[in-house]
Formats: sequence, structure tokens, C-alpha cells
Amino acid sequence: MNITIVCVGKIKEAFYRDALSEYAKRLSRYCRFKIEEVADEECKENASAAEEEAVKVKEGERLLKKIPVSAYVYALAINGRKLDSVGFSKELGNLFVSGRSEICFVIGGSIGLSDEVLKRADTKLSFSDMTFPHQLMRVILSEQIYRAFRIMNHEPYHK
Repeated sequence: MNITIVCVGKIKEAFYRDALSEYAKRLSRYCRFKIEEVADEECKENASAAEEEAVKVKEGERLLKKIPVSAYVYALAINGRKLDSVGFSKELGNLFVSGRSEICFVIGGSIGLSDEVLKRADTKLSFSDMTFPHQLMRVILSEQIYRAFRIMNHEPYHK
């Protein structure tokens, strides 16, 4: 099983890098896990809708190049489906049982994902109606993937 997180921007804070390293180590028992980063585009604070769209398109092109061709793709989007941890685990387990061995999660930049990335996604997934820093979202997603494997394997996890 291969799980990839494709995301915009670099992790700057050491504590986020440390958390991601820890989850990558824990996940190595269950799957091949990697994070692919693409460069972010600068977007001025008072950008017009057209300027924001141009940023999303450029970032989207970079993201699409990193998504494995055969992958089942989850795009993290605020208007996506919401699952609890058990439901998420069941869904991933069903994908693996059905022969999907390549799963990719896509996290956009600060203004979201391009329409092309959203069209490529098999599922749009939302973790909350709240907005999280994109760097923190990588940690939250990694933890939930790890939790999903623990649940799948009937191993203890915190409820």
C-alpha cells in the first residue's frame, strides 16, 4: 500500500517536521508513506478573484504532476464529505480490499485547490468547517491515516 500526501509549500517550523517524521515512522509498519511538496505561488493580500484563480491554477498544475496516475485521490476541501475516524478507516480499508493500493491526499495552498485538481479527485474530504494552517493539516491528516490503520488492524487507539 502506498499513501502519498501532495501539498503546497514547505514546512518551516521544526515542531511540524518532527510530528510528521514521527507519523511517517509509525506508518512504516503499515504502508509506504511519503509527502510530496510543490512550490507555492505568492498571492498578495488584496488579490482580485482573477489573480487568486491564476495562483490556484499554477499551484494546481504542480500538484497534478505529483499525483500518481493510478492513485485514488482525496482532495481536502472545506465543502467535502465529513467522516469520523472509524468511517475513514473503513473507507480506506474498502479501497485496499478492492485492489486500490495507491492512495493520494491533496492539500492546497492558502486559497484552496484549482478546479482541475478538484476534478481529478475521486473524493472531496473535509476535516472541519474550521480553517487550519496548511502545515498543521498535514500533521492532522497523517495522524488520522495512522489512526485508520490502527482501527483496521484492531489495535488500540484513543477514542
